[in-house]
Amino acid sequence: MIPLDLNAIVAVVGGRLHRTDGSPQVHGTVEFDSRKVGPGSLFVALPGQHSDGHQFAEQAVAQGAVAVLAAHEVATPAVVVPLVDSRMPSDVLALAGDKDGSGAAVLAAMAKLASHVLRQVPDCAVVGVTGSVGKTSTKNLIGHLLTRLGPTITSPRSFNNELGQPWTVLRLEPDTKHLVLELGTRGIGHLAALCATAPPRIGVVLNVGDAHLGSFGSQDAIATAKGELVEALPDASAGGVAVLNADDARVAAMASRTSARVVLTGRGADAHVRAIDIELDDHARPRFTLRVDLPSISGSARVALPTHGEHQIYNALAASAVALELGATIDDVISGLRNDETTPPHRMAVHRTSDGVTLIDDARNVSSGSVHAALRTLAAMANGGNARKWALLGTAREPGFTADVRHDAWGRLAAQFADRVVVIGEDARQIHEAAARSAGQGTHSELVSDVEAATVLLREELRAGDVVLLKGSRKAALWRIADALLPADTPSTGLDSDFDVVVPEANPR
Repeated sequence: MIPLDLNAIVAVVGGRLHRTDGSPQVHGTVEFDSRKVGPGSLFVALPGQHSDGHQFAEQAVAQGAVAVLAAHEVATPAVVVPLVDSRMPSDVLALAGDKDGSGAAVLAAMAKLASHVLRQVPDCAVVGVTGSVGKTSTKNLIGHLLTRLGPTITSPRSFNNELGQPWTVLRLEPDTKHLVLELGTRGIGHLAALCATAPPRIGVVLNVGDAHLGSFGSQDAIATAKGELVEALPDASAGGVAVLNADDARVAAMASRTSARVVLTGRGADAHVRAIDIELDDHARPRFTLRVDLPSISGSARVALPTHGEHQIYNALAASAVALELGATIDDVISGLRNDETTPPHRMAVHRTSDGVTLIDDARNVSSGSVHAALRTLAAMANGGNARKWALLGTAREPGFTADVRHDAWGRLAAQFADRVVVIGEDARQIHEAAARSAGQGTHSELVSDVEAATVLLREELRAGDVVLLKGSRKAALWRIADALLPADTPSTGLDSDFDVVVPEANPR
């Protein structure tokens, strides 16, 4: 973080100093995980689902933290912020482990501090990325391309909420040129709040699907929420740019909601950055001609992506548009796309087991669009020869939404693209039943009780040349199958942290 003393921090976030005169300076990182605290850090004490960060204040200071950002007094130097009044409506989301508003209070303080730090780097271009699917992959790819142009900070993993976003902003250094933020939303107003913390100059909207449909009720409501990003952009005269997917009608319609300059991406002739002459190689890796028609640059070039799946083209187009707007040449973009190694864990990560089986690990999240894309990739990678196509599918159920309609559709899709469909868990039974009804000659579907049973089945029946897709929500934990089948030196990780953000009304205080 940009160095600040505790007096400056308390002036920004409010509250009071505790056990300090305010003169010590924070010159290290800001951390909410006490295990990652180092010399000069500021430790953020948050209530988690399994423990409360306030209990680790002394440990954090012993490891080098200058002070603790807290909602309660602790036995160390601290900036103590006032609790959020639980009787009053709050725009700040609460943590799932928050019982008294302390989590909301510390999150609000983090947001204020992040905004202040960002204002100290006025030449930093902030890029916000949202969409129902593809946010993390696209955010990583944008960061990869922009790093070639100058110092770039990119939010790690899926740090896209009211905790992860300010934490990322607080990584800024005085020479940072680009800040790339993944932005998630679970309701109207959430994304607008994130944009208020770190106002973007460039906003990217990839698509509107059915991820988190249970929180919204309809895709139109999702589009309303996602469009808050383009509404937050500055005018075109001030450098605002909205990068929109022209091939998604709900996203393209967001052009009317912004005064920023609109850059369309897609496959059609109306797109300013588009893909033509598309092909897939034997490993389902896309090759296409990138055609650019922007006010500052135009031209075309052939590119081969190292990632798997035709849907990756849209991520590449969006990332290319951002890089071109920030000064990259077409050659810069082509070189960066060809050398992309930013595939996040459990998102179309392709591995080869020691037994000659190809494993497509796409087990981090699930939506109708991503299921279709993953199954198409499975079919493309197993095209020809005697390779059997295995689709292992887990539940997509989420609070407030019955997934029966989606489960039925996914079962029919799986029967269309796979030879063996293995459905995991009673919650996903309807996927199995739909696949069994739709299965043609040579296609078989079965329901197993859990991930362990699926792993045993695969170990018994897989043979060299088979291609296996793992697809399900994080709750389904199909990534554990990848861990079991892959060599010990290529493990996956499951959850990002102990902190899940929920809407206030879902959190008893």
